[in-house]
Amino acid sequence: MRARSGAQYVLSAGEYEAEVASVGATLRSLRHRGVDLVRAFDADEVRPAMRGAVLAPWPNRIADGEYDFGGIRHALPLTEPERRTAAHGLVAWMDFTCVVRRPDAVQLSATIEPQPGYPWRVRIDVTYRLTPDGLRHDITATNESPDAAPVGLGGHPYLVAGAPGPRRIDALQLSVPAEEVLLVSPDRLLPTRSVAVAEVPDLDRRHPRALADAEINHAYTAVERTAGIARVTLTDAAGVGVAIEWDERCRWVQIYTDDHGSAGERRQGVAVEPTTCPPDAFRSKRDLASVAPGASVSAGWTIRSVPG
Repeated sequence: MRARSGAQYVLSAGEYEAEVASVGATLRSLRHRGVDLVRAFDADEVRPAMRGAVLAPWPNRIADGEYDFGGIRHALPLTEPERRTAAHGLVAWMDFTCVVRRPDAVQLSATIEPQPGYPWRVRIDVTYRLTPDGLRHDITATNESPDAAPVGLGGHPYLVAGAPGPRRIDALQLSVPAEEVLLVSPDRLLPTRSVAVAEVPDLDRRHPRALADAEINHAYTAVERTAGIARVTLTDAAGVGVAIEWDERCRWVQIYTDDHGSAGERRQGVAVEPTTCPPDAFRSKRDLASVAPGASVSAGWTIRSVPG
């Protein structure tokens, strides 16, 4: 019987192993030497809390599901009715087709068809490739419409370090070398204003320190880079854990400390989400891509073990 998360693809290279599910082109698990680097879920489980999902054609939220593009007003269905937002794009529950399969890699593809609120045809190609140095994840959106389309891309891996357990992340050290953070409203999690991280001590993670009871659900930008590469780490006190790295195509990273859901499930991982644009970019237009007919836009990142 087909698993709830769709077709399953097991990848391996060196001391890494990953499992990818076709529904949402989802990263279901990633391990190094048998140790989890992302918060996994079972193949026959409905994906919890967007773990490992692909975010397209927008990441995060659009206020009221309404935006203007090309001089036309568009209205999307509200997938978070309690917050009155359209959240995390349109592909999270689409079943992707496998177009390339190797022992160390898989490429999956799906097409967003024109629909109310998003009247463009956009093909989404997702590639996962394992190497002895970690997992490479790439997303490409190609506009197959006769007019320009708005597109934002991102991923939603929940990073973990060490044995899982409730409030496990409290003792872990998070490093996010970013100078600017986008503050959000507490009720709707929508942007209010950008500030320097130094103005908000709990959100200032430029140097590794324990999360303790800090609750974060914010997008960061102005990220420090080395040779164009940004890096966020989640490690234990000995410096052992996981890193995610990305290039300049993603100018933002959303950090979420998993503070919702049942008490026993909370704060077991940290969602670290590289994105090409911030929350509500369809309305603000900040770093939003306008993709010409026949053109593509892409994003990618690598997740790897940190040995300490």
